[in-house]
Amino acid sequence: LLKLFGLLLMLTALAMPLARAPDRPVQTLVARWAPPPSDFIDVKGQIVHIRDEGPRGDPSSPTPPIVLLHGTGASLHTWEGWVRTLKKTRRVITFDLPGFGLTGPFAGQYAADDYRGDAYARFVLDVLDALKVGSAVIGGNSLGGEVAWRAVTLEPSRFTGLLLIDASGYAFTPGSIPLGFRIARIPLANRIGEHLLPRALVAASVANVYADDSRITEGLVDRYYELTLREGNRRALGFRMQQLEPGAAISRLKTIAIPTLVLWGGADQLIPVDNARRFGSEIAGALVVVLDGLGHVPQEEDPARSLAPVLEFLETKP
Repeated sequence: LLKLFGLLLMLTALAMPLARAPDRPVQTLVARWAPPPSDFIDVKGQIVHIRDEGPRGDPSSPTPPIVLLHGTGASLHTWEGWVRTLKKTRRVITFDLPGFGLTGPFAGQYAADDYRGDAYARFVLDVLDALKVGSAVIGGNSLGGEVAWRAVTLEPSRFTGLLLIDASGYAFTPGSIPLGFRIARIPLANRIGEHLLPRALVAASVANVYADDSRITEGLVDRYYELTLREGNRRALGFRMQQLEPGAAISRLKTIAIPTLVLWGGADQLIPVDNARRFGSEIAGALVVVLDGLGHVPQEEDPARSLAPVLEFLETKP
């Protein structure tokens, strides 16, 4: 840790003129990153960037909407490949969690600077209330997966199915941590990071969660980079990384009694694939599917291949 901090200080002194990256007002990012069907809604004073796509149907319809939650440092855009297919037959709801994307830090009636798992889970339930969604299939990647299973344990009658994609929740030893996440966990370093952000650092962090670097485009790096610069997001990330609760509330998994698909990238270097089997053993009847050769964000790295088992699951379960 000391070596990393020393290296960071040295790089900061050398690269400060080039790496200076002040926060960007959300209004400057909307045109590029929130075209239709993006919308913004007010949830208890928190303005939320959201996309609500596909056929609405009857609220009492036996086919519930699908709610998908992104991971740390990501945004609703991570689901675009899946949504293109899912929205043909299902209502699909995606949105930026507070502290990420265009939603920005917790505001309104929410406690400032509280980015723990249950705070996010209760926020998700509030979003569904605002949309008048009575029941849904919920899923998420990484942090989003943890928020999803926490939400299910808080209001089990509200959900008909659960999708866990490389989800967090257990205490584990990561094979590799993106450099951006490591810096965000160091108190002084993360304050420096609120003003400096080399684009190369973001590119390296994205590469860390992909198994195949050739799938990473300049546009993809642009998205992660620019949305990280949304005002307040870097400060929120610092709080989030310091408030990690590995293993907390994991006993609640045994209360989950809805159809569950655990989907994992076999080459995930952040959350080892053994965690997929742990979820499978804790949640009664859970189906575990491992996608060889894909990393931590399989829905982004190979949308078609990663969606295939989801479509099969949805046909036979919720």
